[in-house]
Amino acid sequence: MYNGFRGFRAVFYKEILHVRRDFGTLFFSLIIPLLQMVLLGFGIDTNVRQVNTVVYNADGRRESRELLDRLKNSDTFHIIRYVESDHDINDAIISGHARVGVKIPVDYSDKLLHGQSAQVLVLIDGSDSTVAGIAINVTTSIGLDESLRRVLPDRATFAVDMRPQLLFNPDSRSPNFFLPGLTAILLLNVTTFLTAFAIVREKERGTLEQLFVTPVQPYGLLLGKLLPYFGIGFFELCLILTAMRFAFRVPIHGSVILLAFLSLPYIFVSLSLGILISSKANSQGEAMQLAFLTILPSIFFSGYIFPRETMPLVFRMLSYLVPASYFINITRGVILRGAGVQHLWIDGLALFAMGAFLLTVAARRFRNKVIMA
Repeated sequence: MYNGFRGFRAVFYKEILHVRRDFGTLFFSLIIPLLQMVLLGFGIDTNVRQVNTVVYNADGRRESRELLDRLKNSDTFHIIRYVESDHDINDAIISGHARVGVKIPVDYSDKLLHGQSAQVLVLIDGSDSTVAGIAINVTTSIGLDESLRRVLPDRATFAVDMRPQLLFNPDSRSPNFFLPGLTAILLLNVTTFLTAFAIVREKERGTLEQLFVTPVQPYGLLLGKLLPYFGIGFFELCLILTAMRFAFRVPIHGSVILLAFLSLPYIFVSLSLGILISSKANSQGEAMQLAFLTILPSIFFSGYIFPRETMPLVFRMLSYLVPASYFINITRGVILRGAGVQHLWIDGLALFAMGAFLLTVAARRFRNKVIMA
């Protein structure tokens, strides 16, 4: 009777022995992602604060000083220098020493005291869209609030009282938002690269042909090579979650068991993708290049950095083919929003379907090679 998984135990045991002997690769596969997590978690802050600002205050009176105090107290602007001309403002921004320049005209206080509209020029460096957007929003908000304070001194006659409430991450901590998404990228990096070299290594050593003439079937060969790295990937996930919770103090609002369970199909997809790459590549250099092709789409099209909703339709449809899109939704859903299985089962099912498809394609490629051998 045909058994598509014949030889699984032998290949599984052989791959475990290889992992034990190649301790250096295993060590760096586990430690390097944690090191990357520490560097990115502590080194990157998505909140824009203390933007270098130069000021040309041609007025110099109390009203202009009060406006500058409000800019400084917003924690968005850091006044590094007071200049004496328009040329100095432009030169500071062009040289990159400042991102924002504020010019208060000489008649600023006079116009306010006479009930007229006073204009303040705010020059913003648009080469960084994130900083520019925050600077525009904060300066506009301060200007609007300053106008309302003068028109409505008692602040008791607002027709509409907007009271925004920030859910899930009220302190706007960057690690709370950044690290759950980074988990998907680190796992993909570790598991895909490990398995991408699994069969390529057999090719370069000339032992793959020996496997083809043994009674090992394609599914047995692939699963035997995949499962040891599946355990490594899951252990890496546990390390990442532990560091996230205790080193970076990111609270996990949902079920850790649910997160671990829904992580299994993502690890399965990443490993299957690595197996497929290794079945196509003829050298470790080629396998590395093909593996890198999967990293960039996972970073830019998964919603990790840029919201998928703002992408053009073509790229938004492409994002549904990126496994990291589903896993980032799972990690942020469980860790940040406390989502349950009823909210995330579709993402888990999509990942499982992707993994089964990739593993089937890889098995067929090897079945053809077995027949040809």
